[in-house]
Amino acid sequence: MKVTETFIKGLLIIEPRIFTDDRGYFYESYNKAVFAANGIDADFVQDNQSFSRKGSVRALHGQANPYAQGKLVRVVAGRVLDVAVDIRKESPTYGKYFSIELSSDNKTMFWIPAGFLHGFVALEDDTIFNYKVNNYFDKASEIGVKWNDPTLNIDWGISPEEALLSPKDELLADFKSFVSPF
Repeated sequence: MKVTETFIKGLLIIEPRIFTDDRGYFYESYNKAVFAANGIDADFVQDNQSFSRKGSVRALHGQANPYAQGKLVRVVAGRVLDVAVDIRKESPTYGKYFSIELSSDNKTMFWIPAGFLHGFVALEDDTIFNYKVNNYFDKASEIGVKWNDPTLNIDWGISPEEALLSPKDELLADFKSFVSPF
């Protein structure tokens, strides 16, 4: 596996070695020793999966302590633009975001530690997205910010008219009024 740190400390791009032949392909999607050697010493406790139509936006979410989560994400089918926003108050990249295209073709994975908001937009119909997390979900600990917040100015690659949002996501606060718990 090739592990690369982004310009935001802690966010890691993980590119597995893919072995192909006439039957298809094989790759290792998780190896505890390799991950630990690259600073991901996570005890994963829950796997989540979502299925999305093209234009579905699932963003920008996180959880406050003591239920903050690190997430290892990847796409099983389809394609997404995946986004992480640094909400660590003492970080020099506070309020900055990093985005990456994850797809079933590139098989790239993305590590997002606690202290970030996370989201994605499905770029294809029938997109299946997997999250491996290191803490349990707790509804009372949910935090979030509007996906199209003007302060963050995230380029999602879609217009607001194309975005398919949940009612919960439509009610999220803007970044200026967001108080980070990190």
